Amino acid sequence: MLLKRHLAEFLGTALLVMAVVGSGIMATNLSDDVGIQLLANAMATGGALFGLITIFGPVSGASFNPVVSVIGHLLDGGGTVTRLVADIVSQFAGAVVGCWVANAMFSRPWLETSTKVRTGGPQWFSEAVAVVGLVLIIRGGIRAKANVAAMVAGWIVGAYWFTSSTSIANPAVAFGRMFSDSFAGISPGSTPMFIVMQLAGGIVAFVFARILFDGGE
Repeated sequence: MLLKRHLAEFLGTALLVMAVVGSGIMATNLSDDVGIQLLANAMATGGALFGLITIFGPVSGASFNPVVSVIGHLLDGGGTVTRLVADIVSQFAGAVVGCWVANAMFSRPWLETSTKVRTGGPQWFSEAVAVVGLVLIIRGGIRAKANVAAMVAGWIVGAYWFTSSTSIANPAVAFGRMFSDSFAGISPGSTPMFIVMQLAGGIVAFVFARILFDGGE
């Protein structure tokens, strides 16, 4: 059962990063218009998320995101710290492998490092905002017994456009995207601060979710 769970988190994160990185490469191959490139990247990511959360949700919960996994562990319990750590390791490993596969699919060096600098206060703040929204969408959707896959997909597609960072909102995905020097890449020098702000957003999101959805009336 645990093997299935961790395999689902690995594959789900890998396929998600393939969608993000691969669609970014395809978009830049087909168009020089940055707006069209971003639209294609956002739609592909949202579509992939909807499908992946739908099929892997019953197996592992389909977090694909260390912040979401930690918050779920704290609010829902029901699992050991060892299982949580294994989930997170699976997510980071999947993100890296997914990026390598995306590179290979487009005849790029499968081992490369991004040179795309993403930095500055507005982008860092955007990552915290994106994580807060993502966690509230997930926790609120669970509470409302709604279609969480569709809600998360919709949030990410929207957040691509209304956040200056294009809403990476996931430490594992940010780490994986360091290994493609393409449209969706993020340089190793930019990644640490993105992850710090994603974790900060996770703390804020945990407080809000605890009050709004898990703390009773």
